[in-house]
Amino acid sequence: MTIQQITPLLIAEDSDEDFEVLQLLMQQMEIQNPIYRCTNGDKVLDFLYQEGDYSNPDIAPRPSIILLDLNLPGTDGRDVLEQLKQDQRLKEIPVVIFTTSSNPKDVEFCYQKGANGYLIKPVDSEELEKTVQAFVEFWLEVNTPPPNEHN
Repeated sequence: MTIQQITPLLIAEDSDEDFEVLQLLMQQMEIQNPIYRCTNGDKVLDFLYQEGDYSNPDIAPRPSIILLDLNLPGTDGRDVLEQLKQDQRLKEIPVVIFTTSSNPKDVEFCYQKGANGYLIKPVDSEELEKTVQAFVEFWLEVNTPPPNEHN
């Protein structure tokens, strides 16, 4: 494993159960990255723009990657993705969609709007572990994120 800068990971996930499983898998993989969670699209945007409850940069550091569920309450993941990728200050943050939707229209929409990856949440726990492992290995260990010069 290469020495990688320990950078924050933002997970947008409204399901407590899905988030707990993700957290558990990442702990088992000994992920050192601090993990932040937002439970709806509006909170994701507040976090990224450091507004509202997230106005302190210590509470809401700029993430090196966003794991984004599409089906979020309020502002959904599609709208969040679209807004992020249109913002000059935020568009280079990689966004990986992590959703139950295997609808080809969702996949196409997300890539057209600038998603950097699209992972379908498997129902099977063994498959989920493989998917999370692949995400971790590539995005947190192998991939070089854009420089974090906006803080």
